[in-house]
Amino acid sequence: MAGRYGSQVTTMTVTNTPSADLAFTNLAYCSSSDLRQFSVPGSDLFLANVADSFILSLCGHGSIRDGNIALNAIQRRHARVSTGDMVSVSRFEPPENFDLAMLTLELEFVKKGTKSEQVDAALLSTQLKRKYTNQVLTVGQKATFEYHGTNYILTVNRADVEGLDQSKGIERGMLSQDTYIVFEASNASGIKIVNQREAASSNIFKHKEFNLESLGIGGLGAEFADIFRRAFASRVFPPHVTSRLGIKHVKGMLLFGPPGTGKTLMARQIGKMLNGKDPKIVNGPEVLSKFVGETEKNVRDLFADAEQDQKTLGDASELHVIIFDEIDAICKSRGSTRDGTGVHDSIVNQLLTKIDGVEALNNVLLIGMTNRKDLLDEALLRPGRLEVQVEISLPDEAGRLQILQIHTNKMKENSFLGHDINLQELAARTKNYSGAELEGVVKSATSYALNRQLSMDDLTKPVEEENIKITMEDFLHAIYEVQPAFGASTDDLERCRLNGMVDSGDRHNHIYKRAMLLVEQVKVSTRSPLVTCLLEGPSGSGKTALAATVGIDSDFPYVKIVSAETMIGLSESTKCAHIVKVFEDAYKSPMSIIILDDIERLLEYVAIGPRFSNIISQTLMVLLKRLPPKGKKLLVFGTTSELTFLDSVGICDSFSVTYSVPTLKTEDAKKVLQQLNLFSEDDIDAAAEALNDMPIKKLYMLLEMAAQGEHGGSAEAIYAGREKIKITHFFDCLQDIIRF
Repeated sequence: MAGRYGSQVTTMTVTNTPSADLAFTNLAYCSSSDLRQFSVPGSDLFLANVADSFILSLCGHGSIRDGNIALNAIQRRHARVSTGDMVSVSRFEPPENFDLAMLTLELEFVKKGTKSEQVDAALLSTQLKRKYTNQVLTVGQKATFEYHGTNYILTVNRADVEGLDQSKGIERGMLSQDTYIVFEASNASGIKIVNQREAASSNIFKHKEFNLESLGIGGLGAEFADIFRRAFASRVFPPHVTSRLGIKHVKGMLLFGPPGTGKTLMARQIGKMLNGKDPKIVNGPEVLSKFVGETEKNVRDLFADAEQDQKTLGDASELHVIIFDEIDAICKSRGSTRDGTGVHDSIVNQLLTKIDGVEALNNVLLIGMTNRKDLLDEALLRPGRLEVQVEISLPDEAGRLQILQIHTNKMKENSFLGHDINLQELAARTKNYSGAELEGVVKSATSYALNRQLSMDDLTKPVEEENIKITMEDFLHAIYEVQPAFGASTDDLERCRLNGMVDSGDRHNHIYKRAMLLVEQVKVSTRSPLVTCLLEGPSGSGKTALAATVGIDSDFPYVKIVSAETMIGLSESTKCAHIVKVFEDAYKSPMSIIILDDIERLLEYVAIGPRFSNIISQTLMVLLKRLPPKGKKLLVFGTTSELTFLDSVGICDSFSVTYSVPTLKTEDAKKVLQQLNLFSEDDIDAAAEALNDMPIKKLYMLLEMAAQGEHGGSAEAIYAGREKIKITHFFDCLQDIIRF
């Protein structure tokens, strides 16, 4: 990381330090008159960038002549200059937030030999801070230091400034009293470092505090708090504390939930936040190999670095994070695969051995991610293995607002967001959207704004950036375009009521009101998380349309319809799996409605021969009585025209409430005809009388036929109100649809 250079580069002559003891201060020396040009404004520091290699603190000395700079032997070697050479020097002004959060130093003796020493890391850290505080240290820099009568060479291997990514620049920072110092020494050096972890209280994290939004994580505050408490709280304390408590660190965690909710993002950011080795990210199938024993070897290789560190450094070993994406691909329940090789069983056995075996490692954290927790071997989920299991579910409204703020933050900073944008309203509109789907909404809205600035006639025309504005209308178009995987199937529901909803009389209104009361019950009640309702009646009486209307009017985030038309040609087991998946998806939403349309068709019921599917029947009865997970609520509507059959197989008893949807009586049909306004006033009574005991679906079909006119071509005029249906032609059509 570069600072600011407050003066022009000057050239000075290199000379030796005035005395031998000053060589251990890591300071450079110059004359008092030269010292002033290196003063850092607003402080009593004097800093110089020497040869563009490192930053040194300067001190005035009376024996140094003007134009000279005194460097010790190690400093001259690092700058690649000798005494008498000319070297470029300029004032260095440190940027804001330049204090080192963590500093890794490698120790070696100045005079190498067979000597061995034991170094107390806590005492050495204290003494080093006393002498080197406010000095700037750069990765690769060396310094000499005297400790308890022995001279050491310190090499800076790592310098982390809190909150800054230094991967693209020079790693350097200023030593402060809060800097955590890690000391390293090779086995051949003869130096043994003890008391390492007591040099500071917290060293596992790069940052003193977490801002999840800055990490791109929104809506997962509660989940992250659980992860921190269970997986990292014990690692913040020095090893002797956990040793006295008699506990072991958590070695594994499992993040599970629907796709797109941020499991991979959270695992990746956890790896970045930790002061340890860079995390190893493994996609499940990558471990597999066609050679016998090679798959197990690949698993062992993942832990090889951690094993080596554990042997050489013991408790001082850094944390090794291994991230398994799609862990269900390789850690299936043992005995569940029939491939004949047993390789999946061997992978599970090998992982269990490494995590919790006889020679279990204490410096490993395994993070697994999956959206199919049910496929994993149970042994992996026991304490000591992947014991921390956190569900990353769909974000609530506050979480969606955070995610939208994260993805629109740069747009707002650069004035690309329109003044009419209301993120709070967008968060309320995007029920059951995952984090990935919300990102898709933002990208879609941006595409509308960018497209307005393009001319299809001339794509090379320069774009005026200041005219790019993303408006609320762009976001509303994007919400319509990007549909949530766990949202309401609005299009499917609208198809179930193509003719809309009309007032069909008091009996139909009563059933609608009672159904909406069930919706209210599911919303507010804490004692009935599962409510089931069966709508029965003659074919075409409007059961499906009524259920679809309740689903749309409920404003529930998840509404799905299960019908036989989507499962034509599927086997019984596949149909069961499809039905179970709809229910499992519903359990991921806080409030859901499932409509089981035409249950007798789902059961493959026929009046003769093999009568129905017992497998599907048993599946439905189990699902209709299974309570949703804690905090989730489910309302199930079923429709049927074969109540007697459902009663005989016991499915009727699985529903809490049953409502009979009737056919239209004369007065009901008259209300419908008056609203549609297709007949003259004189003919409505006669038409309504003829429609007595008619299902409403058949009524609509009859009116469509009659509206075509005797010779065709009358429909447009009739629906526009310019003509009316002739009663004689209506009666002719009525005869066509009545079965004798």
